Amino acid sequence: MILVVGATGNLGSHIAKKLLARGDQVRAMTRQLAKVDGLRDRGAKIVRGDLRDPESVEFAVRGAHTVVAAAHSILGRGDESSELVDDAGHRTLIDAAKAAGVKHFVYTSVLGASDDHPLDFWRTKAKIERYLANSGMTHTILRPSAFMEIHAYELIGKAVMEGKRVMLFGSGRNPRNYVAAEDVANAAALAIRVPELRGQVFEIGGPENLTANQVVKIFEQASGRKAKVTHLPLAVARAASRAARPIHPGVSRIMRSAVLLETTDQSFDATQLRRRLPLQLTTLDSWARARAGG
Repeated sequence: MILVVGATGNLGSHIAKKLLARGDQVRAMTRQLAKVDGLRDRGAKIVRGDLRDPESVEFAVRGAHTVVAAAHSILGRGDESSELVDDAGHRTLIDAAKAAGVKHFVYTSVLGASDDHPLDFWRTKAKIERYLANSGMTHTILRPSAFMEIHAYELIGKAVMEGKRVMLFGSGRNPRNYVAAEDVANAAALAIRVPELRGQVFEIGGPENLTANQVVKIFEQASGRKAKVTHLPLAVARAASRAARPIHPGVSRIMRSAVLLETTDQSFDATQLRRRLPLQLTTLDSWARARAGG
Protein backbone atom coordinates (compact mmCIF):
# COMPACT_ATOMS: atom_id res chain seq x y z
CA MET A 1 0.00 0.00 0.00
CA ILE A 2 1.28 3.45 -0.97
CA LEU A 3 0.08 6.37 1.14
CA VAL A 4 -0.11 9.69 -0.74
CA VAL A 5 -0.32 12.62 1.67
CA GLY A 6 -1.94 15.69 0.15
CA ALA A 7 -3.66 13.51 -2.44
CA THR A 8 -6.20 16.14 -3.54
CA GLY A 9 -3.58 18.84 -4.15
CA ASN A 10 -1.97 19.79 -7.44
CA LEU A 11 0.95 17.37 -7.22
CA GLY A 12 -0.60 14.76 -4.93
CA SER A 13 -3.55 14.14 -7.24
CA HIS A 14 -1.22 13.61 -10.20
CA ILE A 15 0.88 11.16 -8.19
CA ALA A 16 -2.12 9.22 -6.92
CA LYS A 17 -3.66 8.92 -10.40
CA LYS A 18 -0.32 7.86 -11.88
CA LEU A 19 0.13 5.10 -9.31
CA LEU A 20 -3.47 3.90 -9.64
CA ALA A 21 -3.16 3.78 -13.44
CA ARG A 22 -0.24 1.37 -13.21
CA GLY A 23 -2.08 -0.88 -10.76
CA ASP A 24 -0.60 0.14 -7.41
CA GLN A 25 -2.70 0.08 -4.26
CA VAL A 26 -3.09 3.70 -3.13
CA ARG A 27 -4.36 5.18 0.09
CA ALA A 28 -5.16 8.86 -0.39
CA MET A 29 -4.84 11.03 2.71
CA THR A 30 -6.55 14.40 2.60
CA ARG A 31 -8.41 16.90 4.75
CA GLN A 32 -10.76 17.75 1.87
CA LEU A 33 -13.10 14.81 1.44
CA ALA A 34 -15.27 16.81 -0.95
CA LYS A 35 -12.54 16.47 -3.57
CA VAL A 36 -11.89 12.71 -3.42
CA ASP A 37 -14.57 11.33 -5.74
CA GLY A 38 -12.26 11.17 -8.75
CA LEU A 39 -9.62 9.23 -6.81
CA ARG A 40 -12.19 6.93 -5.19
CA ASP A 41 -13.65 6.13 -8.61
CA ARG A 42 -10.16 5.11 -9.78
CA GLY A 43 -9.79 2.69 -6.87
CA ALA A 44 -8.01 4.70 -4.19
CA LYS A 45 -8.74 4.03 -0.54
CA ILE A 46 -9.61 7.36 1.07
CA VAL A 47 -8.54 8.34 4.56
CA ARG A 48 -9.19 11.64 6.24
CA GLY A 49 -5.99 12.88 7.81
CA ASP A 50 -4.42 16.10 8.99
CA LEU A 51 -0.70 16.61 9.51
CA ARG A 52 -1.55 18.66 12.60
CA ASP A 53 -3.38 15.67 14.13
CA PRO A 54 -0.89 12.93 15.15
CA GLU A 55 -3.62 10.33 15.73
CA SER A 56 -5.00 10.71 12.20
CA VAL A 57 -1.47 10.50 10.77
CA GLU A 58 -0.67 7.35 12.76
CA PHE A 59 -3.90 5.78 11.46
CA ALA A 60 -3.15 6.77 7.86
CA VAL A 61 0.34 5.23 7.76
CA ARG A 62 -0.69 1.86 9.20
CA GLY A 63 0.03 -0.92 6.73
CA ALA A 64 1.70 1.36 4.17
CA HIS A 65 5.06 0.27 2.77
CA THR A 66 5.65 3.61 1.04
CA VAL A 67 4.71 7.18 1.95
CA VAL A 68 4.69 10.05 -0.54
CA ALA A 69 4.52 13.49 1.11
CA ALA A 70 3.02 16.05 -1.28
CA ALA A 71 1.22 18.43 1.10
CA HIS A 72 2.25 21.98 1.96
CA SER A 73 0.86 25.17 3.47
CA ILE A 74 2.93 28.01 2.02
CA LEU A 75 -0.13 30.28 2.11
CA GLY A 76 -1.40 29.12 5.49
CA ARG A 77 -1.86 31.21 8.60
CA GLY A 78 -3.03 30.69 12.17
CA ASP A 79 -3.72 27.03 12.87
CA GLU A 80 -2.92 26.23 9.21
CA SER A 81 0.43 28.01 9.24
CA SER A 82 3.49 26.74 7.43
CA GLU A 83 5.18 26.25 10.79
CA LEU A 84 2.45 23.81 11.89
CA VAL A 85 2.08 21.96 8.58
CA ASP A 86 5.38 22.12 6.68
CA ASP A 87 7.57 21.85 9.78
CA ALA A 88 5.88 20.20 12.77
CA GLY A 89 3.35 18.32 10.62
CA HIS A 90 5.95 16.70 8.42
CA ARG A 91 8.08 15.74 11.40
CA THR A 92 4.96 14.07 12.81
CA LEU A 93 4.49 12.22 9.52
CA ILE A 94 8.11 11.06 9.39
CA ASP A 95 8.00 9.86 13.00
CA ALA A 96 4.73 7.99 12.41
CA ALA A 97 6.03 6.40 9.20
CA LYS A 98 9.17 5.19 10.93
CA ALA A 99 7.19 3.78 13.87
CA ALA A 100 4.84 1.98 11.44
CA GLY A 101 7.73 0.31 9.63
CA VAL A 102 7.39 2.18 6.33
CA LYS A 103 10.07 0.99 3.93
CA HIS A 104 10.40 4.06 1.67
CA PHE A 105 9.53 7.72 2.15
CA VAL A 106 9.32 10.10 -0.84
CA TYR A 107 9.45 13.74 0.23
CA THR A 108 8.52 16.69 -1.97
CA SER A 109 10.84 19.56 -1.15
CA VAL A 110 11.50 22.62 -3.35
CA LEU A 111 14.24 23.66 -5.74
CA GLY A 112 16.74 25.83 -3.88
CA ALA A 113 15.96 24.49 -0.40
CA SER A 114 18.77 25.48 1.96
CA ASP A 115 19.39 26.54 5.53
CA ASP A 116 20.42 30.05 4.48
CA HIS A 117 17.67 30.74 1.94
CA PRO A 118 16.12 34.22 2.31
CA LEU A 119 12.60 32.77 2.66
CA ASP A 120 11.45 30.62 5.57
CA PHE A 121 9.50 28.12 3.45
CA TRP A 122 12.71 27.07 1.65
CA ARG A 123 14.57 26.89 4.97
CA THR A 124 11.82 24.69 6.42
CA LYS A 125 12.04 22.34 3.44
CA ALA A 126 15.81 21.99 4.01
CA LYS A 127 15.16 21.30 7.70
CA ILE A 128 12.70 18.51 6.92
CA GLU A 129 15.04 17.01 4.32
CA ARG A 130 17.64 16.73 7.07
CA TYR A 131 15.11 15.36 9.58
CA LEU A 132 14.11 12.67 7.09
CA ALA A 133 17.73 11.75 6.36
CA ASN A 134 18.42 11.46 10.10
CA SER A 135 15.38 9.23 10.61
CA GLY A 136 17.20 6.25 9.13
CA MET A 137 14.34 5.45 6.74
CA THR A 138 15.09 4.72 3.11
CA HIS A 139 14.00 7.85 1.30
CA THR A 140 14.01 9.87 -1.90
CA ILE A 141 13.83 13.67 -2.04
CA LEU A 142 12.31 15.54 -4.98
CA ARG A 143 13.03 19.25 -5.42
CA PRO A 144 10.70 20.65 -8.10
CA SER A 145 10.91 24.14 -9.56
CA ALA A 146 7.78 26.33 -9.85
CA PHE A 147 4.71 24.38 -10.94
CA MET A 148 3.22 25.44 -14.27
CA GLU A 149 -0.29 24.87 -12.96
CA ILE A 150 0.14 27.48 -10.23
CA HIS A 151 2.90 29.91 -11.12
CA ALA A 152 2.45 30.04 -14.89
CA TYR A 153 -1.28 29.40 -15.22
CA GLU A 154 -3.08 30.51 -12.05
CA LEU A 155 -0.94 33.62 -11.55
CA ILE A 156 -0.52 34.64 -15.20
CA GLY A 157 -2.07 32.49 -17.91
CA LYS A 158 -5.57 32.18 -16.49
CA ALA A 159 -6.10 35.94 -16.65
CA VAL A 160 -4.86 35.97 -20.26
CA MET A 161 -7.23 33.20 -21.26
CA GLU A 162 -10.18 34.86 -19.52
CA GLY A 163 -9.48 38.26 -21.04
CA LYS A 164 -8.67 39.81 -17.66
CA ARG A 165 -5.80 42.09 -16.75
CA VAL A 166 -2.52 40.41 -15.87
CA MET A 167 -0.61 41.86 -12.93
CA LEU A 168 3.16 41.30 -12.99
CA PHE A 169 5.58 42.45 -10.34
CA GLY A 170 8.64 44.14 -11.78
CA SER A 171 9.70 44.19 -15.42
CA GLY A 172 8.85 40.54 -16.04
CA ARG A 173 12.25 39.98 -17.68
CA ASN A 174 13.89 37.62 -15.17
CA PRO A 175 14.04 34.00 -16.47
CA ARG A 176 12.38 31.37 -14.31
CA ASN A 177 11.86 27.63 -14.58
CA TYR A 178 8.43 26.01 -14.63
CA VAL A 179 7.70 22.29 -14.32
CA ALA A 180 4.52 20.34 -15.01
CA ALA A 181 3.09 18.51 -11.99
CA GLU A 182 2.68 15.42 -14.15
CA ASP A 183 6.44 15.37 -14.81
CA VAL A 184 7.16 15.50 -11.07
CA ALA A 185 4.55 12.76 -10.54
CA ASN A 186 6.39 10.63 -13.11
CA ALA A 187 9.60 11.17 -11.15
CA ALA A 188 7.86 10.14 -7.93
CA ALA A 189 6.47 7.00 -9.59
CA LEU A 190 9.95 6.08 -10.81
CA ALA A 191 11.44 6.69 -7.36
CA ILE A 192 8.90 4.28 -5.87
CA ARG A 193 9.40 1.52 -8.43
CA VAL A 194 13.16 1.65 -9.09
CA PRO A 195 15.23 0.65 -6.03
CA GLU A 196 18.39 2.26 -7.44
CA LEU A 197 16.78 5.69 -7.14
CA ARG A 198 16.38 5.45 -3.38
CA GLY A 199 18.62 7.48 -1.11
CA GLN A 200 18.97 10.21 -3.75
CA VAL A 201 17.99 13.85 -4.15
CA PHE A 202 16.54 14.90 -7.51
CA GLU A 203 16.20 18.49 -8.63
CA ILE A 204 13.36 18.55 -11.14
CA GLY A 205 12.53 21.36 -13.55
CA GLY A 206 11.09 21.94 -16.96
CA PRO A 207 13.01 21.99 -20.25
CA GLU A 208 13.09 25.78 -20.59
CA ASN A 209 13.56 28.99 -18.63
CA LEU A 210 11.01 31.69 -19.35
CA THR A 211 10.42 35.26 -18.27
CA ALA A 212 6.97 36.32 -17.08
CA ASN A 213 6.63 38.33 -20.29
CA GLN A 214 7.31 35.19 -22.31
CA VAL A 215 4.73 33.29 -20.27
CA VAL A 216 2.18 35.95 -21.20
CA LYS A 217 3.06 35.53 -24.90
CA ILE A 218 2.69 31.75 -24.69
CA PHE A 219 -0.81 32.02 -23.25
CA GLU A 220 -1.71 34.71 -25.77
CA GLN A 221 -0.78 32.34 -28.58
CA ALA A 222 -2.54 29.37 -26.98
CA SER A 223 -5.78 31.28 -26.37
CA GLY A 224 -5.77 33.65 -29.31
CA ARG A 225 -6.33 36.57 -26.94
CA LYS A 226 -4.26 39.73 -26.56
CA ALA A 227 -3.24 40.21 -22.95
CA LYS A 228 -3.70 43.38 -20.94
CA VAL A 229 -0.63 43.61 -18.74
CA THR A 230 0.18 45.92 -15.83
CA HIS A 231 3.67 45.93 -14.36
CA LEU A 232 3.69 46.76 -10.66
CA PRO A 233 6.92 48.11 -9.14
CA LEU A 234 8.75 45.69 -6.86
CA ALA A 235 8.47 48.36 -4.18
CA VAL A 236 4.72 47.65 -4.14
CA ALA A 237 5.36 43.96 -3.41
CA ARG A 238 7.82 44.86 -0.66
CA ALA A 239 5.34 47.24 0.95
CA ALA A 240 2.50 44.72 0.61
CA SER A 241 4.65 42.05 2.26
CA ARG A 242 5.39 44.29 5.25
CA ALA A 243 1.75 45.29 5.60
CA ALA A 244 0.46 41.70 5.35
CA ARG A 245 2.96 40.11 7.72
CA PRO A 246 1.04 40.66 11.01
CA ILE A 247 -2.32 39.91 9.35
CA HIS A 248 -1.56 37.07 6.92
CA PRO A 249 1.98 35.63 7.02
CA GLY A 250 1.22 33.42 4.01
CA VAL A 251 0.38 36.36 1.75
CA SER A 252 3.42 38.20 3.10
CA ARG A 253 5.57 35.17 2.18
CA ILE A 254 4.18 35.15 -1.38
CA MET A 255 4.87 38.86 -1.79
CA ARG A 256 8.45 38.42 -0.61
CA SER A 257 8.89 35.50 -2.97
CA ALA A 258 7.60 37.64 -5.86
CA VAL A 259 10.46 40.06 -5.24
CA LEU A 260 13.02 37.31 -4.88
CA LEU A 261 11.89 35.50 -8.01
CA GLU A 262 12.21 38.66 -10.09
CA THR A 263 15.62 39.68 -8.74
CA THR A 264 17.63 36.44 -8.38
CA ASP A 265 18.66 33.58 -10.65
CA GLN A 266 15.68 31.22 -11.01
CA SER A 267 16.91 29.23 -14.01
CA PHE A 268 17.38 25.46 -14.17
CA ASP A 269 19.44 23.28 -16.49
CA ALA A 270 17.61 20.00 -17.14
CA THR A 271 20.62 18.27 -18.69
CA GLN A 272 21.63 16.33 -15.57
CA LEU A 273 18.02 15.48 -14.74
CA ARG A 274 17.56 13.89 -18.17
CA ARG A 275 20.70 11.82 -17.61
CA ARG A 276 19.45 10.54 -14.26
CA LEU A 277 15.76 9.97 -15.01
CA PRO A 278 13.99 8.88 -18.23
CA LEU A 279 11.50 11.75 -18.22
CA GLN A 280 9.77 13.46 -21.12
CA LEU A 281 9.68 17.05 -19.89
CA THR A 282 6.67 19.17 -20.77
CA THR A 283 7.09 22.59 -22.39
CA LEU A 284 4.84 25.39 -21.21
CA ASP A 285 3.66 25.96 -24.77
CA SER A 286 2.38 22.39 -25.10
CA TRP A 287 0.82 22.55 -21.63
CA ALA A 288 -0.94 25.85 -22.40
CA ARG A 289 -2.25 24.62 -25.75
CA ALA A 290 -3.61 21.47 -24.13
CA ARG A 291 -5.30 23.64 -21.49
CA ALA A 292 -6.81 25.82 -24.20
CA GLY A 293 -7.99 22.73 -26.07
CA GLY A 294 -5.80 23.49 -29.06
